[in-house]
Amino acid sequence: MKLSPGEIKVFTVSGISVLDLGRQVLKIEAEALLALALRLGEEFIQAVEALHSCKGRVVLTGMGKSGLIGRKIAATLASTGTPAFFLHPAEAFHGDLGMMVRGDILLAISYSGETEEVCRLLPTIKRMGLKLISMTGNKTSTLAKNSEIVLDIRVHQEACTLGLAPTASTTVSLALGDALAVALLNKKGFKAEDFAVLHPGGNLGKKLTRIADLMHTGKELPVVTEETSMKETIYEISSKGFGVTGIVDSTNKVTGILTDGDLRRALARDDHILDKPVKLFMTKNPKTIEKDEIATTALQKMERYAITSLLILKESGELEGLIHLHDLLRAGIV
Repeated sequence: MKLSPGEIKVFTVSGISVLDLGRQVLKIEAEALLALALRLGEEFIQAVEALHSCKGRVVLTGMGKSGLIGRKIAATLASTGTPAFFLHPAEAFHGDLGMMVRGDILLAISYSGETEEVCRLLPTIKRMGLKLISMTGNKTSTLAKNSEIVLDIRVHQEACTLGLAPTASTTVSLALGDALAVALLNKKGFKAEDFAVLHPGGNLGKKLTRIADLMHTGKELPVVTEETSMKETIYEISSKGFGVTGIVDSTNKVTGILTDGDLRRALARDDHILDKPVKLFMTKNPKTIEKDEIATTALQKMERYAITSLLILKESGELEGLIHLHDLLRAGIV
């Protein structure tokens, strides 16, 4: 059947349209998240404090869907400055227990709190003296009773129409893990620059590349003094190929910049500029950026001021580097 533009084909499952069913699932899960947010309290604070002061690693464990959520939480923690990894509770008894050491914290996820493979870990955890934090929907369960901190992930109902597949409960677990990770990264003072160090690859890594990794330095830098003639300045701009040059005073401190645009405007006002000093035509107080900033910051600054280059200065005010829009293009930032 051919549909007209904007028309939605409605399928039904047990008398409920697929669209309505989808909306119902999202509504149930959204309500579960809201309920979690409203009851979040002292236990969450305690968990963040414990994880922040952890001298070892945060070890996530869980079976089935809870295990998959645990893997994601471990990855999020690790990527935001909290060393973490996932331990499969069944594999733990076939040698992987050796992955844990004193000083680690175990964060166990089990909605029932009675998952056999997870509960089997409890004697070992106690023997090793490890702190146990649990995410469970049953605060009177075996897991909860053996935990120092219990994070309540109970939900009023699962979104699964059979009431069997973990849906709302796994969404709540995942979101709670994100809440822990974000609270921790803020408590640690984790910055974008730190994130960049842990994400050197892919598009994310490119966006978090530092200016220092892309900037031009040394003999590549276009630079002249304030007294340099416009003729020599034009040669410097042309030979270095950035369409711009930095300008320094007698103490080698940057006082201005001359761009192709400045040059065109100067020629429009005066046909006899070649023998005159560049200081008469330069733009004072050029836009700069620090070398430890991330590359996307340079792009934002270029877009804001409609320019194609930024100077990088030393603390002394001397020219240290230059970054051009083409550098950002080559690096895949744009």
